[in-house]
Amino acid sequence: MEELLPVVETLAEAYTAHESTSITCETAEQLMGAVAYCIREMELCGGSHSILAEGIPAQKAYAIGAAQVQEKARRALAICNEILAEFNCYGNRCLHDTVTAGLPEFFKWYDVRFEPQNTIITLDYPVLKDLSRYTGIDKIYEYVLCIRLEQKFLRAFPEKRVIRILSKYNKRYEEAMDNICEVVFGAVIGHALARKPLAEPDWENKDYQRVQEVFIQEELQKINGRMEDAARGFVQSYCGDCGELAEYLCSAVRGITIRLKHAADNGFLPKLL
Repeated sequence: MEELLPVVETLAEAYTAHESTSITCETAEQLMGAVAYCIREMELCGGSHSILAEGIPAQKAYAIGAAQVQEKARRALAICNEILAEFNCYGNRCLHDTVTAGLPEFFKWYDVRFEPQNTIITLDYPVLKDLSRYTGIDKIYEYVLCIRLEQKFLRAFPEKRVIRILSKYNKRYEEAMDNICEVVFGAVIGHALARKPLAEPDWENKDYQRVQEVFIQEELQKINGRMEDAARGFVQSYCGDCGELAEYLCSAVRGITIRLKHAADNGFLPKLL
């Protein structure tokens, strides 16, 4: 803490443009948070080594971390622009507003120097990765990576097929706050369980019966393993050799199979598939 105070004082001088030596308690807390955030960023990028263990002076650790925060903000903006160049929300307003309005607002107002820990926007559209432990540019960076993976997955299907799946799942999907990638991926999982080619979008009673039989005959853990293999196979065939996308989708398999089992047990599989 003693080492951090001079760093905060230097930052406070820059914050007041060297016109004042006093700041409010709220501003002091904000600047202390900024310094701590940058130092954590240095530790995050440097692995498990801490500044205490390595004996790195706080001022140097802050300077390294601040530069890494700036670089991460630059990379995140580049990814965001890449996404926007081919972006398709498939009519979902939550996804549209978050990506086309929310993210640009973040980059417009993000204060890299004096408040890098502030996420600013709420990121209303959910992604499949838990980002609750992240804040600031760390959260936005992870978020845009997720959106880029989801867009890559969805582009594997004709737009009309995606909209058909979403409409069947929820007739008012345009207003819903569901993750549309998960809904479409659920349809892929359903086809794999029914041993039904993806080229056959229409379901018959025998297809639903096959899915029900799978949940009766096999343990959920075994089904999850098979569906993870199916997800990797799908990515390999339709999305190129993208290991990140495969692992991202695999993280959603367990939740999807639980929902499908519940639907199979209660007779509403046709609503999901």
